[in-house]
Amino acid sequence: QVQLVESGGGSVQSGGSLRLSCAASGRTFWRYTMAWFHQAPGKEREFVAHISGTGYSTYYADSVKGRFTISRDNAKNTVYLQMNSLKPEDTAVYYCAAGGVYTTRNIDYPYWGQGTQVTVSS
Repeated sequence: QVQLVESGGGSVQSGGSLRLSCAASGRTFWRYTMAWFHQAPGKEREFVAHISGTGYSTYYADSVKGRFTISRDNAKNTVYLQMNSLKPEDTAVYYCAAGGVYTTRNIDYPYWGQGTQVTVSS
């Protein structure tokens, strides 16, 4: 079992930055692929980015490529999402997820955080 707790959400103006954090419980954090998804009101949960257990491999949705950076610190059991050049369309609840497969499909991630709201105003 892995428990995930996100933090760092908030409200910013267009062009601003936020850094999300996700703290995980347990001693096997390094084994998990970690991912960020987001869900806007009335829309399905969508993949944002993921990172392999070692941190050597990352992958991004086209909509955030070049603006967002995912990273992890296995010594601190924490994964981060640095979000720069934020746009109003980035407004959503952002969820952290952990899984054993390097995938963009939300159904492949068994562990989820409670989510943190990000609001970007124009």
